[in-house]
Amino acid sequence: MTEPRSWSPRPAVVGVAWALAAAALLTALLSAEPTTRLLLGTATAFLAALAAYGTFLRPKLAVDDTGLTVRTVTGPRHLPWHEVKVKLAHTRRLGREMTTLELDWERGEDEQLYVLTITDLGADPRDVADVLHALRP
Repeated sequence: MTEPRSWSPRPAVVGVAWALAAAALLTALLSAEPTTRLLLGTATAFLAALAAYGTFLRPKLAVDDTGLTVRTVTGPRHLPWHEVKVKLAHTRRLGREMTTLELDWERGEDEQLYVLTITDLGADPRDVADVLHALRP
């Protein structure tokens, strides 16, 4: 079995975000209370933005022989293998340890850090890092 060469948010998670956005919108429209409408309208906008992010930025990370391609809101960015360092970062937040995949890109004076979480990748960042290290020429 070949390992995946691209990673995206899980479709089920994106679907739940769209469903929650629709439910919040419907509840806001049916509510008579102005404060409830405002709060649910804000929740609807937030959930719809998250769902759109997961829907339209697919795949979030793709790999080929020439390097990595990361999709962001400003467009896809191709990172050649020789210009990118792949590493894992472990942080502790709210009592939980979180692992993220860091792609540190540098070309001359330009540099960029891409931080991808388990939600962005739809897989454990440790597993993705192992695949990237194995595929790196």
